[in-house]
Amino acid sequence: MTEATSGLLRTRERTARVTNVELFFDLVYVFAVTQLSHYLLDHRSVAGALHATLLLAIVWLAWAYTAWVTNWLEPQRIPVRLLLIGLALVSLVMSAALPTAFGRFGILVGGAYAVMQIGRTSFMVVVLRGQPLRANFQRILAWCLVSGVLAVAGGIVTGPARSWLWLAAVAVDLTGGLAGFWTPGFGRSATSDWTIEGNHLAERCQAFILIALGESIVLIGATLSRLLETSITWAEAAAFKFAVWRVIPWTRLGAVVVLGLLGLAVPALPALGLGLCAALVVLAVAALDYRAYRGK
Repeated sequence: MTEATSGLLRTRERTARVTNVELFFDLVYVFAVTQLSHYLLDHRSVAGALHATLLLAIVWLAWAYTAWVTNWLEPQRIPVRLLLIGLALVSLVMSAALPTAFGRFGILVGGAYAVMQIGRTSFMVVVLRGQPLRANFQRILAWCLVSGVLAVAGGIVTGPARSWLWLAAVAVDLTGGLAGFWTPGFGRSATSDWTIEGNHLAERCQAFILIALGESIVLIGATLSRLLETSITWAEAAAFKFAVWRVIPWTRLGAVVVLGLLGLAVPALPALGLGLCAALVVLAVAALDYRAYRGK
């Protein structure tokens, strides 16, 4: 093993810490999760839920495989930084294409997944030259080549075939780990072959979840802000009716109060729940106003 190669690996003498470039990479995947949330909101059906679950599996595998790689590599080194930045850019393209993954931009999702799985593993095969761990990544590369071809093929075809091919790609990468990445000519990996820094992986998952929760708070806050803007608009309409017709619109005043109380439920309700509650309030006001109009 050359000195340049060994310098790219983390030392096991101290606890590996999550670096800034790793957090930068995680931010892209928080954006991907947000994209999936919007996709699910726009496709509220059984098929939409299944598609969102499949896309979530693709996103999770791309992130998890990279988290494992950085468990061995030292992100402070320039080649490793360039690898993570490159993977982040490819991930950004994939994340941006997620809302239309089953439409015209499916090739971007499938192609990006293949580039990440194959490119990242190939980098490890080169870096680990002379290391016992290299054989493991040679096995992983063989499995990633299969899943990558399936992912690209899924991005090319249309209709139900895309879902089945992407499901096959996910199944290959998941089954590979369960099978020890058994490959003809290379054998099977054993758990004793992996030297893992558990604290690093735990910190990666913790940081990812915290960032995702922060993004959720921003989304909820934006939704609440729109609710408040709606309340203010209705209040301006409470004031206009009273000034012109001397009529107090009790339905709108009640709606403003209810929407204001919804702000107290922000920590307990998801954005979808808040939007549903706001829609029910609007429908109730419309129904009561229509009833009053018909009565007159």
